[in-house]
Amino acid sequence: MTAKLDKQTKPEVIRRRLSGIVVSDKGDKTIIVKVDSVKIHPKYKKRYTVSHRYQVHDEKNSHKEGDKVSFIECRPLSRSKRWRVID
Repeated sequence: MTAKLDKQTKPEVIRRRLSGIVVSDKGDKTIIVKVDSVKIHPKYKKRYTVSHRYQVHDEKNSHKEGDKVSFIECRPLSRSKRWRVID
């Protein structure tokens, strides 16, 4: 039995991808993006909205307040930034 070790396959990194609206662009190369998601209460079956705010790295400072952006997970860029804008 001979196994092919020529091509070592790297495990594919699964990165989360989110989209939301920019609520603040005051930081240098940093924007705050609000992502809304709809949840359903397990007992009462009522729908409600949950919001999360993410600090996202914007290299070119191109996105302004009110823009809709998509972003993905990346390596830690600072204490609180773990997301990068997709252009």
